[in-house]
Amino acid sequence: MSIRKIEFATENFYHIYNRGVEKRTIFEERFDTMRFFQSMNLFNSIEPIGSIYEHTFLLSGNKNIKKNPLVGIIAYCLNPNHFHFILTPKVTKGIQTFMHRLGTGYTMYFNEKYKRSGSLFQGVFKATHIDTNEYLLHVSAYVNLNNHIHQLGGEASKLVKSSWNEYTSKDAGSVGLCEKDIVIEQFKSSMKYKKFAVSALESIIERKTKEKELQEILID
Repeated sequence: MSIRKIEFATENFYHIYNRGVEKRTIFEERFDTMRFFQSMNLFNSIEPIGSIYEHTFLLSGNKNIKKNPLVGIIAYCLNPNHFHFILTPKVTKGIQTFMHRLGTGYTMYFNEKYKRSGSLFQGVFKATHIDTNEYLLHVSAYVNLNNHIHQLGGEASKLVKSSWNEYTSKDAGSVGLCEKDIVIEQFKSSMKYKKFAVSALESIIERKTKEKELQEILID
């Protein structure tokens, strides 16, 4: 769904996604993935921050902006040629401002580094309103495990970064980039959520396989 067809409201959740123009790679190496991840943190502030180079760039991403954020980041997955977020706006036009800053800042970095020009992403980001709690839980599984849905392996898997570990690690209750409590508190433990998400993933992959087979039959 296009951004133009959706009204973003605070206390609501949205699945946000986009990919590289002409399906091109947007993360050529691990440092690019971490640069984008750090931008997600630094640009998520109502106050202008200027250039990301004015801030200490930590690949660990341990320093998170908590003061006056534009959006709450519920989950994310960064793949070699596209990304997925679950966001909730904290202020009016919070999602639009955050995505504009993130897209513009990263494109400038990428174009300078790889000596290219023009758009890096495929137009305006896409958005879907998550209008039920059940939908939120399933989208969280879809986003957290998105790299597995696309069955990314080998070198491509090294470029992936997702919030899966924030949800399932032993210290899942510790501070991280995501506001995951809205999801994780609905389960007795992070392990219970992990079992739910893996099961949901299997259903998603099975459905996608059937859809692909149906398309092939119709084409034939």
